[in-house]
Amino acid sequence: MSKLKFLVKSYEELSKDELYAILRLRSEVFVVEQTSIYQDVDNKDQKALHILGTIGGEMIAYARIFDKGHYFKETSIGRVVVQKEQRKHRYGHELLQFSIQSVEKYFLDTSIKISAQCYLEAFYMSHGFESKGASYLEDGIPHIAMYRS
Repeated sequence: MSKLKFLVKSYEELSKDELYAILRLRSEVFVVEQTSIYQDVDNKDQKALHILGTIGGEMIAYARIFDKGHYFKETSIGRVVVQKEQRKHRYGHELLQFSIQSVEKYFLDTSIKISAQCYLEAFYMSHGFESKGASYLEDGIPHIAMYRS
């Protein structure tokens, strides 16, 4: 049984410490680990629901979900991230499954679009996503559009 506990919060519900932990985790992985210099703080967090994955109060996993029209035309999941040292526990699979269920629960939709890093294509396919179109560069990293219905 997983020790990972999930919370879903709107931007307004996030405490300062939670927001700080989110931004720190995203920066640790997407900017430092992946050596991608980009603007992570993108003014979209205010429109998202935030999925916080914690163990013993420490945030080790995170994703954000969007209703239709707030990121893409379709509902969406983004900024899917797990602390590097915690990935061996396969928490990414739990995080993505919980995020999919949250889209269905909060937005009453099963049609989801994501912009996936290409090296994670098989990971997303294992959760029912299918690639569409050619790959493209986003923030200097190859991505591909993927859909789940």
